[in-house]
Amino acid sequence: MWASLVVGLLARPGARRVAAIALALLTIALFILNLRRTAERAGRAAERLETLERTDAIHRQMLDAASRRPRNRDDLLDRLRDGRF
Repeated sequence: MWASLVVGLLARPGARRVAAIALALLTIALFILNLRRTAERAGRAAERLETLERTDAIHRQMLDAASRRPRNRDDLLDRLRDGRF
């Protein structure tokens, strides 16, 4: 029953044109929504990358500071006396 109704409606030239325009508009709308979602994903990925780079820089600073620390108490005292701390 529904099939015959749809076929009957699409048999008219004006209805066929309206259906084609509606499909084109739906396709464009879906394309634009997909672009928006892709841009949001790219933004989140860029934010994660920026956070990771910041964390890496802080970690490198911590490792650099740890490599320059005094090895024992005597080294610490020597540094304090020399004013190099």
